[in-house]
Amino acid sequence: MGRNLRTGAVDQLFDAVLSLRDREECYSFFEDVCTVNEILALAQRLEVAHMLREKRTYADIAEETGASTATISRVNRSLNYGNDGYDMVFSRIGPSGE
Repeated sequence: MGRNLRTGAVDQLFDAVLSLRDREECYSFFEDVCTVNEILALAQRLEVAHMLREKRTYADIAEETGASTATISRVNRSLNYGNDGYDMVFSRIGPSGE
């Protein structure tokens, strides 16, 4: 994990997320912790990752999600060279949050 991400403060954040019991608690917590745009950006990245796994083109993804090609490229780089976090989550919840 890069750039000193593993800190006590980040551990506390992740512990807080892990303590959430359902979607409503997630909405309450994330609406307090993040701006609406930050939440939407995270959701967009997950959607982009799903579409990349479906082998959709950058143009299709950009048109459907509104994501920039830079964001799509960043997500693609994470899918190919990251820590397999997207795939881990997709294997647990299904690619579209089913």
